[in-house]
Amino acid sequence: MNTKTALVTGASSGIGEATALKLAELGYTVYGAARRTDRLQDLADRGVRPLAMDVTDDASLQAGVKPLVEETGRIDVLVNNAGYGSYGAIEDVPEEEARRQFDVNVFGAMRLAQLALPHMRSQRSGTIVNITSMGGKIHTPLGGWYHGTKFALEALSDCLRLEVRPFGIDVVVIEPGGIKTEWGAIAAGRLRQTSGTGPYAAQAAAVADSLSSEANARRNSPPSIIADAIAKAVTARKPKTRYATGFGAKPLIAVRKILTDRAFDALIKRATGIHN
Repeated sequence: MNTKTALVTGASSGIGEATALKLAELGYTVYGAARRTDRLQDLADRGVRPLAMDVTDDASLQAGVKPLVEETGRIDVLVNNAGYGSYGAIEDVPEEEARRQFDVNVFGAMRLAQLALPHMRSQRSGTIVNITSMGGKIHTPLGGWYHGTKFALEALSDCLRLEVRPFGIDVVVIEPGGIKTEWGAIAAGRLRQTSGTGPYAAQAAAVADSLSSEANARRNSPPSIIADAIAKAVTARKPKTRYATGFGAKPLIAVRKILTDRAFDALIKRATGIHN
């Protein structure tokens, strides 16, 4: 019962998978959550406990947290990693898809925090790790709904940090840059489907090519670099409030602070291949 317990969402691949394995290596009892438990078999073979969870379904969230606490008696780390990038012109993205983007990336994470907090407060300790993105500090064309979720999660994390600190609970934001995962290809596919024709087609083609380009893929960092940052945060006596890491994260966030809006707009347009 003295072993610390961690819950990692979106654990079936990429950052979530790497994080679950890293925390297990550190001695945590780790529950790896995903909608499809068949994709968690490799984690299960390596000591991570698979957990079926749909972050858009409140009953699923409650059904996931309850047995975790019953089995281990505690919850020490919550890593809100589940999320995806829904790219497309703001005008083109259907309302249903825009709402789903917020349901997965924002409301699911905050609902899990609500469910974990009573247990963390009772034990007077805990760490909530919210995976945002450098996209929570910068903007790119045709990513409005996605960036909106990440900006929102940044703000919610700041407020939550203030609220729960008196109970010995830390809230940490991880801001990944370019990471070698399925994210870019999925976002590019959604973008082409949503805005590949019509008035935004030229922009969509340029941005989709940028998201899925082999050159970017080669420069991107491995998911393990994010898992290492999370491990550093949850084991620190006094963790930093933010960890920006992965390809491009620190320089782009720094440049955004320096440049004017229009200057940054011009930089991002050049970087994504938009010429008008």
